[in-house]
Amino acid sequence: MTFLKRRLALLAPALMLALAPAALRADDAAKPVELRILAINDFHGYLQPPPGGLALADPADPEKKISVPAGGAEHMATLVKQLRAGHAHSIFVAAGDLIGASPFLSAMFHDEPTIESMSLMGLALSAVGNHEFDEGRTELLRMQHGGCHPVDGCLGPHPFAGASFQYLAASTVDTATGKTLLPATAVREFGGIPVGFIGLTLKTTPTMVSPPGVAGLQFRDEAETVNEQVAELKARGVEAIVVLIHEGGFPTGGINDCPGISGPIVEIVRKFDRAVDLVISGHTHRAYTCTIDGRLVTSGDRYGTLVTAIDLVLDPRTRDVVSAKADNVIVSTEKLAKDPAQTALIDSYDRLAGPIAARPAGSVTASLSRMPNAAGESALGDLVADAHLAATRDRETGGAEIAITNPGGLRADINAAEDGKVTFGDVFAAQPFRNQLVTMTLTGAQLMAALELQWQDPARPRILQVSRGFSYAWDNTGAPGARIVAGRMLLNGKPIAAERSYRVTVNAYLAAGGDGFTPFTLGTDRLTGVYDVDALFGYFRAHSPIAPTPLDRISRVN
Repeated sequence: MTFLKRRLALLAPALMLALAPAALRADDAAKPVELRILAINDFHGYLQPPPGGLALADPADPEKKISVPAGGAEHMATLVKQLRAGHAHSIFVAAGDLIGASPFLSAMFHDEPTIESMSLMGLALSAVGNHEFDEGRTELLRMQHGGCHPVDGCLGPHPFAGASFQYLAASTVDTATGKTLLPATAVREFGGIPVGFIGLTLKTTPTMVSPPGVAGLQFRDEAETVNEQVAELKARGVEAIVVLIHEGGFPTGGINDCPGISGPIVEIVRKFDRAVDLVISGHTHRAYTCTIDGRLVTSGDRYGTLVTAIDLVLDPRTRDVVSAKADNVIVSTEKLAKDPAQTALIDSYDRLAGPIAARPAGSVTASLSRMPNAAGESALGDLVADAHLAATRDRETGGAEIAITNPGGLRADINAAEDGKVTFGDVFAAQPFRNQLVTMTLTGAQLMAALELQWQDPARPRILQVSRGFSYAWDNTGAPGARIVAGRMLLNGKPIAAERSYRVTVNAYLAAGGDGFTPFTLGTDRLTGVYDVDALFGYFRAHSPIAPTPLDRISRVN
């Protein structure tokens, strides 16, 4: 053996040892990266488990539903920790409506407790939903950045620092600047692979919130917005793309099924650029895991009853998603322990809110449901309209003859406890938006024009709830703009005259044209009164015990 060969033979083991780490690093770099995404939607400030829990198909009879105790921030935080355990790469995100239309504990403090709860839970990103705009753009920015409420000041047990997570608003553009109100996208890196997140709300948001609160904002088309952002992300070298969108669909199966899904999300997803790998949706308060146009599309019910666990596999060579699967996991209040940090946060607010919520309002003889009958009338809607009329009937408070409220403002039934007692907290849960009442003068023609707009969306009509003494009939087969039956719109038994003026009370949301009811913006001689929830509380104090009234104010023909 020559000297050179002997030298190489001696060096070979050392060379192999030196090269081994590099080889291992190359092998590691070639391994797929597993990413777990945890997602929620439509939490709506339910820090405590919602009444009724989660509705599931009865295993014994799929045609029936059973209620499973579920939800609450304390249990959700525990589940999030469990679902992240053992995963080197994970992220917690949301598809909007974290706040707004919230129970008393959160709404009393302008949803600051919910923002703090989500931050504490490790939420990283959230799309804005329509309810994030319930108190307007300025309040949404306060949720993001912190500070005291401009009217009520600092109400909580500690200064409000704002969200530690980032809201994304790709389709919400400030017309004065041409820029999005909040960032459109966020990029996070997992195992060296960038993943892009696009967050946005539905384009019809302006029809669902008070117009003054979104003045100067444009809500752009969902698919066009996403495709523009996809192009920008790809230009930055991002191949794995997730959309967080506050819009959804209507499936017919269980929480992890997707038979026959319908609704806006279907056509929106079909218009997305093929580079979109995953769509996390919301808004419709339904649960599903679907494949639409070759993409995984998920939604996790509402009120924190589910967490969607999504597992992606990323290819380090293409830096794209090669597989995706999802599972909606129940936030079981029976099987999951309470997270101590969440308990401490909730208790700190409850100590302040509890005595206020516990104030006695009165009593009921039976539960008052917001569920409408075939004509669109509900027991709770009747009660609320009557309360608004009672609060504004006197000459000095408005001189109202009619009161009208929107069904979207009714957020929870008033259930009869064993003793029938009702608290301020119960009343507030039914009407959590704190809209002031506005009494105005409308002609009979303007009043009819407003009622005709209840079917702007024929698939989802918004039937207005009306006070005692006022009634009308509508024809289900009538042409758009001609559904109110002539001669059947009555006040105290007399037909409404088109040319006569009437004093009508609505909430501030409707008075500003909310839900597209623009004729209410034409009302004159306006007088702003008490908050709607205070009117309802006062009505309970004055008229308890309250019983459901006959549902005979709204009639449906055909």
